[in-house]
Amino acid sequence: MANFLLIDFGSTFTKLCAVNTEAEDIIDTASYFTTVDTDISVGYHEALKILYRKIGREIEFEQVIACSSAAGGLKMAAIGLVEELTVEAAKRVCLGAGAKVDLVFSHHINKSEIRQIIEKKIDIILLAGGADGGNSENVLFNARALGKAGIKIPIIFAGNKSAQDEVADIFEEYEMDGYICDNVMPKINVLNIESAREKIRQIFLDKIIEAKGIKSIEKDIDAVILPTPQAVLEASKLLSEGYLTEEGFGDLVVVDIGGATTDMYSICTPTKRSDVLLHGLEEPFAKRTVEGDLGVRYSAPGIIKSLSEQEIKFINMEKNVDIEKEVEKRYNDVKTLPENAHDEFIDQFLAEVCAYRAMYRHVGRIEEVFTPIGKVFNQTGKDLTDIKYVIGTGGVIINSKNQESILLRTTNILHSETELRPLEPTFMVDEKYIMAAMGLLSKKDPLLALKIMKKYIRTI
Repeated sequence: MANFLLIDFGSTFTKLCAVNTEAEDIIDTASYFTTVDTDISVGYHEALKILYRKIGREIEFEQVIACSSAAGGLKMAAIGLVEELTVEAAKRVCLGAGAKVDLVFSHHINKSEIRQIIEKKIDIILLAGGADGGNSENVLFNARALGKAGIKIPIIFAGNKSAQDEVADIFEEYEMDGYICDNVMPKINVLNIESAREKIRQIFLDKIIEAKGIKSIEKDIDAVILPTPQAVLEASKLLSEGYLTEEGFGDLVVVDIGGATTDMYSICTPTKRSDVLLHGLEEPFAKRTVEGDLGVRYSAPGIIKSLSEQEIKFINMEKNVDIEKEVEKRYNDVKTLPENAHDEFIDQFLAEVCAYRAMYRHVGRIEEVFTPIGKVFNQTGKDLTDIKYVIGTGGVIINSKNQESILLRTTNILHSETELRPLEPTFMVDEKYIMAAMGLLSKKDPLLALKIMKKYIRTI
């Protein structure tokens, strides 16, 4: 009999999931506030005590592995040549690797932008630009500017292949912590993200978790192996595609609303229509976007900023609240939990705004254009209209008394003619908060991870 302990060190909570491989089931789950600001092991051991109390005894684990988004998660800056192309390609690499893209710069980087990289305490810089054989001047300028500024954080160069040797020389000249990867956009509108994404993961494991004080937890566990968002992405792909003879769910969207971010994942082809012309960068089958200004605790002020003055006045009058005061309360005490119906209502409202705005930024759009040869449809981004399932995860959704109302905000409730939102999906909830844990388990036993998700991710 083998027991696995799977841990998610989140920005607000440390979540534990114990699994028995012989029974092919969860033993139990537990959580406690994340204590990364002091000693991350404190929160872990408190959660472990809770888990043992729920089980009724202490148990041995064959393996203890974790993912983490604590201490702000993996914060990256993407620097490219043209914002619509190489910068966007760099962003997608970062997001697919489980990072949060805090800064995006194009063309020649200046001193003010370099100061922002330092002030925001960026963990990794992804430097891109130019298709293979194309522009080299821009990336060489930016690499040298970062070197002259004394930047010592890891820098990944994933731009024009023709510039690799000169960039490597600049890294050596300025004693920078530099890495060379395949070009993220070797041809215009063609993405090649695997090399850079794997390098980001490697740097995360080797350096970032130690820099954030998370490495110290490995004296109590076996390893931190993934950023949390990448673990959720791995689980989402597995749940969609299936494994061996175990069928998956097919096309799906996962919305994960947390205290600091709202992450949106769509697992599907970019379009199923034959009458559209696709514009912009090719869309990945498994796409993640993260909204660092949309969260129900740390990032609650961002929700207010996303609303107009008229909307705020209407909400305050219609709902008889002071929404700005409520947001400030949650921002100042991120550990606060709903104590009454009023608190539950506010969290519900904030979650609904997060779901709506995050999907607005994630989803593709279509427009009808009349040309000399007749009517055509231009599409940018992903078409999610035929998505079968929208799955909610994150504490505010799982604990909501009206989960469907939150998930409904991801659909085309306003009947937009341009947004390609899901039209009639089935709503499901990750009721045990296990998707990150199953992403971890999928690295050891994907079939078991899939079976457990299909058991506990249930239709509302």
